Amino acid sequence: MDKILLVEDNKSLSKLISLKISASTDLEVDIAYSLNEAMLFSRKNNYIMALLDINLPDAPNGEIVDAILKQKIPSIVLSGNMNKEFRQSILKKSIIDYVGKGGIADLDYIVTTIKRLLKNRQHRVLVVDDSLVFRNQMQSMLKNMFFNVSAVAHGEEALGMLQEFPDTKIVLTDYEMPVMDGLELTKEIRKTHSKDELSIMAISGNDDGEVSAMFLKSGATDFIKKPFSKEEFSCRVNNTIEALENIEEITNHESRDFLTGLYNRKCFFEQVSKYFDMAKEEDEHFAIAMVDIDDFKDISIKHGNEVADKLVIHLSEILQSLTKEYDTISRFDSAEFCLILKNINSQTAVDVLENIKTRVQTHPLKLSQDKLIDFTISIGLETHQDEDLNESVNVADMRLYTAKKNGTNTMIFE
Repeated sequence: MDKILLVEDNKSLSKLISLKISASTDLEVDIAYSLNEAMLFSRKNNYIMALLDINLPDAPNGEIVDAILKQKIPSIVLSGNMNKEFRQSILKKSIIDYVGKGGIADLDYIVTTIKRLLKNRQHRVLVVDDSLVFRNQMQSMLKNMFFNVSAVAHGEEALGMLQEFPDTKIVLTDYEMPVMDGLELTKEIRKTHSKDELSIMAISGNDDGEVSAMFLKSGATDFIKKPFSKEEFSCRVNNTIEALENIEEITNHESRDFLTGLYNRKCFFEQVSKYFDMAKEEDEHFAIAMVDIDDFKDISIKHGNEVADKLVIHLSEILQSLTKEYDTISRFDSAEFCLILKNINSQTAVDVLENIKTRVQTHPLKLSQDKLIDFTISIGLETHQDEDLNESVNVADMRLYTAKKNGTNTMIFE
């Protein structure tokens, strides 16, 4: 379990903060009430971040900040001191954020910030700037925000980096660069990546007011003018990644089955139609299989809907574990799945599905140490290159129907 260090001499407040963090995250919280205690904790444990009160009995002037940063622990500073000059002096240090602690709203902001940082660990950001100073500055700030970060000096290198790291979510690009400038890079990226997939944040110190408009019209998501403050930078980047996450969540809600996370029937046909046409053109062999849990209605009646749902999830996990990453699995109905096994000959497809059938039979659903739910599946398989995707799926479905009529734990194919 990841751990966080909270340094706060107010015991009531520290307990409240700790409870809020524990209730909202999986983090374990250690509480220190002084600089001395904090140093002891930091030497004994590994912390992913620290929350630091700026005014402690043995460190009244913020000495805790430098001490913890020397331990390479990313830190959020907590303070009731909102003096502008003091605040700016702390923000110049390599901290994540400077947060007030004046009320419940501040505590909620702290928890929200922590949750945001934990999510950021899943995302990659690419920095493109020919200035080593600015490149290192942005890279440092982004790493402090828990992002995975890549950095290059110009647009041509950036395109290569996007091929190497296709999971990149945000590109931060300067405008004026050698080889390929930021505007050209933006246009090139938008040829292959939509705004729903990847955000582009343009950065420039150019005083021409038309530069921001040119970037936005070319597909940039946001524009930041140099020089910028750490807080503005952090807020804009976090807002951008949250927008992408929201789009992804909405898209998944429309295209994914709520229970298993697999494609739903509608999205299956949208996704597979493209592959189906390509496979016919390139004469690539594939297989379509319909898979259904035997006697699923009886299982639901006997054990209840909750167990039935767990059984569906269990089967979906078996299907995913025994197929390739590029295969497509969809949940069509309550206990019925459709599989596209790509670039595969008929005999290998039969072997894969026999393996799945055997795995199901030998791996019952485990509800507890003493309670197992045994089950089997029936399969209809189509391996011929039909002219129409719907017709191919219907053939596999008819063979599934025949398999279930012939008895449980059966596969029908030609």
